[in-house]
Amino acid sequence: MADNYLEKRYEETLGANRPKVKRIGNTVDTLLQRSRSHRGYNKNYVVSRAELERIVSVCTKLPSGCNQQVLRYWLVNKDSGADCVLPLVKMGAALPELHLPLPGTEPEAFIVCCSVTPESKLVDIDLGIALQSMALKAVEMGLNTLMIGAFNREKLREALGLPCEPLMLMAVGKGTDRIELVPTDADSPRAYYRRDSVHYVPKVRLDELILNHA
Repeated sequence: MADNYLEKRYEETLGANRPKVKRIGNTVDTLLQRSRSHRGYNKNYVVSRAELERIVSVCTKLPSGCNQQVLRYWLVNKDSGADCVLPLVKMGAALPELHLPLPGTEPEAFIVCCSVTPESKLVDIDLGIALQSMALKAVEMGLNTLMIGAFNREKLREALGLPCEPLMLMAVGKGTDRIELVPTDADSPRAYYRRDSVHYVPKVRLDELILNHA
């Protein structure tokens, strides 16, 4: 009898009796594929405060550097100050000739990400985790987002009466952009571009992301 006969039989039996795992809902890959940055939104869809709260609720479950949990969120929609936010932000920096967002497609809901302590490496790590997680929650809900770092911090803090420092904005709504990912080389240009009303986003291929090839 082979030395590993019993071990193999155990594994075969275990595999045969192991219950099947049924996937429910979207996979992470599916959510990531759909979670693209939209710079145009359907004005007929009004994002409610309750929807913004659902998006932010994921932040109660996230990891945090040293468990500091210093991020706070200010919710803005059409009924609570969106008009004063939009003039203070810049969108579509790689496509200045388009003056995005196009008229009639402006976002009307925002999540303002703030910190109760000065910005630091740990705060920025937490911020990235929070923004990505909220973007995934939004797309799970059938909404789309845009992370915005180009905005006037002082004027935004004054306009909204924020009690702490704003670090990033997230626009939220029903996106109208047609977006496609394009595989690219690591040394190729990676600026997004538009052609025939399609927004193309270059993404470095997996084989170029991995340093130690098999």
